[in-house]
Amino acid sequence: MANPLPIQNRASFDSIRYANVWEDGSLLLEAFAPLRGKRMVSICSSGDNALALLALDPSEVLAVDLNPAQIACLDIRRAAIQELEREDVLIFLGFRGLPDEREKFYSLLRSRIPGSSRGFWDARLPDVRNGVIHAGKFERYFQAFRRWILPLIHGKNKCNRLISFDSAEAQALFYDSVWNNRRWRLLFRLFFSRKVMGIMGRDPEFFRFVEGSVADRILKRTEFALRNLPGSENPWLQYIVSGNFVSLPPYLEPRNFTAVKANLGALHSHLGSIDGALAGKSAEVSGYNLSDIFEYMDESLFRQTGGCLLDSAAPASRFAYWNMLVPRSMASGVSARVRAMPQLSQSLFNKDRAFFYSAFHVDEAL
Repeated sequence: MANPLPIQNRASFDSIRYANVWEDGSLLLEAFAPLRGKRMVSICSSGDNALALLALDPSEVLAVDLNPAQIACLDIRRAAIQELEREDVLIFLGFRGLPDEREKFYSLLRSRIPGSSRGFWDARLPDVRNGVIHAGKFERYFQAFRRWILPLIHGKNKCNRLISFDSAEAQALFYDSVWNNRRWRLLFRLFFSRKVMGIMGRDPEFFRFVEGSVADRILKRTEFALRNLPGSENPWLQYIVSGNFVSLPPYLEPRNFTAVKANLGALHSHLGSIDGALAGKSAEVSGYNLSDIFEYMDESLFRQTGGCLLDSAAPASRFAYWNMLVPRSMASGVSARVRAMPQLSQSLFNKDRAFFYSAFHVDEAL
């Protein structure tokens, strides 16, 4: 029988799970474009998408997470953006540069990081030197895939070709004729199985409500991405194959960075659940980045949480969230006061470069 307890009572939250947000923030910027200047709430994770929302000049972005390590990931990014030029931010976080440069920058930034998060990073200086974007459990999972599994499938030249294509048609031909061999399918299913992912990548509790084969469903979505989404523009595929990002997450793109930096004062954080963060707040929320939080809930808790969020929603507010392996829809599962936006949702999902998910939803409060 499914465990009704919330995820914070079932999984461990004492280390960095995600040193990057493995969700495409560009979808959120399009979904929330009509909400420019409004108040927004975002699941924090590493902070990437909460920071990206600052490009919309919001009155507030409240970043929420159950894990203090994830709040620390946001805090160190915020300090870097506040104090450094964009190119130096890229060096410090680990997109570019060398360990000695990062250590020098940390000594300059340290006083700008809130006390609890400062203590977190003081105890993890090797992670700072290596680049904080490489410090998560999920990133180490992909590092192991790149080091131990990929060489058994294809050589370095073929791996580099996979992330070089500008044309979806050329990449699809390469995938079908070169990449998609028996070893690829076999080793992918092994490494991305429920058991291996539960040990090395995500907490096993995150799969409690998943039915069927985890690996087969992820492979199906991966095949779509490798046939349709050019690797030269896909930061997540680039990281898995090469060990770093060439394309950048939206908050660090030149077109967004100036606004993100200018709006840092609108960014706040809350350690705890998202419904707890909004309880008793008088200001209504217009945009909700819910990540994939419904993935970890049974039906009862999903409806309860959705109802709490709806109670804080402004008229015509939008809820954006991903399904990975567990289908959830606020419009069909929470309240008649929420309507789905299927055309917008599907058009955005078709462009989703973070290719692990089975659906992307944008719903609107009536």
